[in-house]
Amino acid sequence: MQHVTAQELAAWIADPARPTPLLLDVREPSEYEKCHIPNAKLIPMQTIPERINELEEDQEIICICHHGARSMSVAAFLERNQFARVINLTGGVHAWAQQVDPSMPTY
Repeated sequence: MQHVTAQELAAWIADPARPTPLLLDVREPSEYEKCHIPNAKLIPMQTIPERINELEEDQEIICICHHGARSMSVAAFLERNQFARVINLTGGVHAWAQQVDPSMPTY
């Protein structure tokens, strides 16, 4: 499984030469409402198996949660289900708030 830091992801998103990955936020709706990375798609962790058809197997997917543990589990699940381009955001939205967007609320 690949991993990306918040700073690496911010540089990736800002680079017009790179295709934008799907930012897959796997937290709960109440967490997402508190804060989220712009343009992240919310699919809570427990609904991933029933909503897997909403994802494209060949798209680069960045899995995101609060600190990185739930998203790592989802990334592993996706890899087991033939998704080859899955990356986990190390430190989750908490790291994003600390390292990229200090105006983002934390919890």
